[in-house]
Amino acid sequence: MAESLPCPEGELHRTYYTLAALRARGWTASMVRDLLGEPDAQGRSPFYGAAAPTRMFAIGRVESAEGTVEFARALAAAARRSAAAREAAARRRKAVLDRITTEPVEVPRLSRGELAEEAVRHRNRRDQERVWHRPGHIPDPAAVATTDAATMARWQVDYLRHRLTRYDALMDGLYGGAGRTEAAQLLRARLHDAIARAYPELAAECRRQLAGR
Repeated sequence: MAESLPCPEGELHRTYYTLAALRARGWTASMVRDLLGEPDAQGRSPFYGAAAPTRMFAIGRVESAEGTVEFARALAAAARRSAAAREAAARRRKAVLDRITTEPVEVPRLSRGELAEEAVRHRNRRDQERVWHRPGHIPDPAAVATTDAATMARWQVDYLRHRLTRYDALMDGLYGGAGRTEAAQLLRARLHDAIARAYPELAAECRRQLAGR
């Protein structure tokens, strides 16, 4: 059974490695499990008393394990897996960006009157839905006749962008990180460009929204 110790930052850390320190030395969770097993001590931080105990491994035992053939093999295998994962992620990123670049974007074509009515209806529906997320919010329905031109343009672009959300599926396969951010920016630019081409009177609002991002 591991010894339970307080966890000051001085003497204790000159005797043991924490899991974070092991990760910095190239250890993975499976390597710790297979080559070290149970921790030699468990410490608690004086600053985070409610946190889970820190698993700590004796420096001598860790460094002895690092000198074994088993560790060298496991380290090499982990490096190969990491490289393969990076390569796969790069391929996914390129495939997604290629799709976003080439996919035709079909913008709904409506008359000015229809677009105004749909945009206001969409805005009012979203305003009504805020009641579920913001206690105390009181819906304030808008009407086409009393909405100024700049506000109407914003709502129209918002509505059309909502109608194009199916294109968000083009980013499937990207899970966070810079790749997804780049893909989202490219997709947003393509959708706003398509809206501006379909409705030239909304081009300035499309540029404004893109600049605001």
